[in-house]
Amino acid sequence: MYQGQYVASGVGDTSEALPPVITQFRVGAIGGFLVGYAVKKIVKIVAFLLGLCVLLLFYLDGIEVITVNYERLGAAVSGLLRAAVEFLPVIIGYLPLATSFTAGLTLGLMKG
Repeated sequence: MYQGQYVASGVGDTSEALPPVITQFRVGAIGGFLVGYAVKKIVKIVAFLLGLCVLLLFYLDGIEVITVNYERLGAAVSGLLRAAVEFLPVIIGYLPLATSFTAGLTLGLMKG
């Protein structure tokens, strides 16, 4: 008689029936999806806030409340972008290169 338990081939617990590789793929895919989703949301928020700061600078410069040195601002932004590009391989080097994690990360970035 069925009593609410799943029984497949005489095994009561499905986690015992799955090989460890499948469990690792499942955990990697879910983890990758969550990381990708969160990264995309955070990047959107940071880009929005940076855009507001730039607009505020331009507005305050336009009404002559402040004076913006555009050469120094451009050099600072260029330096930040260069540092980010140099830091990117370090971040990628620490990410697991498992196929399932990468697939989940890609789906998370697309969904987010």
